[in-house]
Amino acid sequence: MEPPEDEVGPNGPSPVADAIGGATVFPARVAARVLRGPLETAVEDLVSAPEVGRILDRALSGPLPEELALSLARHHVLERVVRKLAVDGELERLLDAALASPRTHELLRQALSSPQTHELLDEALASDATRHVLERAIGGPEVRAAVARQSVGFAGQVADGLRRAAAGADRRLTLRGPLSPAAPFAGIASRGIALFVDSLAVVGATVAVGAGAALVGAIVGGIRPEWLAGFLLSFAGVAIAVGYFSLFWATVGQTPGMRLMHVRVLPQRDGRHLTLWRAVVRTIGLGLAVIPCFLGFVPALFDSRRRALPDYLADTVVVYDDVDG
Repeated sequence: MEPPEDEVGPNGPSPVADAIGGATVFPARVAARVLRGPLETAVEDLVSAPEVGRILDRALSGPLPEELALSLARHHVLERVVRKLAVDGELERLLDAALASPRTHELLRQALSSPQTHELLDEALASDATRHVLERAIGGPEVRAAVARQSVGFAGQVADGLRRAAAGADRRLTLRGPLSPAAPFAGIASRGIALFVDSLAVVGATVAVGAGAALVGAIVGGIRPEWLAGFLLSFAGVAIAVGYFSLFWATVGQTPGMRLMHVRVLPQRDGRHLTLWRAVVRTIGLGLAVIPCFLGFVPALFDSRRRALPDYLADTVVVYDDVDG
């Protein structure tokens, strides 16, 4: 049925139609406001009724909660809700608010300081399972490799610092005036530190040989006379020292101590390696330089190539492996 023409305007219902519609809805609004209080009271009475409680108890004790949980998991409801919160930024805001809350800090402090927490931690740390896990973790190849890398790195840093300090001292310890940092010849400081390290190695090898000889002597009843035992031990020490320096200089041109300091021995004029005979002569010269209170190294303070007595006898020079030293 079409509305009368006087009730429809060119742009929609006329004011007359609006008045009629408002008059129709007004009683419903008035009734809703009047009945709101009684309706709320009735709903509260219904929810608090014992019968409703028993119905809820039977529903919760039945398969309904499990079915509801399975349905939520099957349809990924929680994932969708969390994803939606993450996209909207609400999840990050809620987490930040929770972590920044003084209540959260207080709960964490109470939990960590409670005796129950301490007992649980003590039991966990004292358990065999934790001990086995720690043993496997600490003894694993990854941890061993990491410790080895750290140790090697630390030792390398110490050696680099020692080399730099020795090279600086080399440039200052000269009576001809400071030499250029690019000078290839190693000075007193670098060579002295290398000799000290090599001396420790020679002494250690001599002690090991002496201990072995003492053990053999104890088994066979000792070596008589005693002066012979002392002579043999001294001879062994000299032989070890001569063999140590001569073999290293003749084969690789540097002893372990010289390698640590990045210096090596070279012939002054010919070749890149010392012959065995020249290495033996240089070792004898080293002994002659050490005996009179290391006076055999004094010429290195005046010589333009920093040569000492062993270098003069064997016609050698000692240079840095890396000239920047």
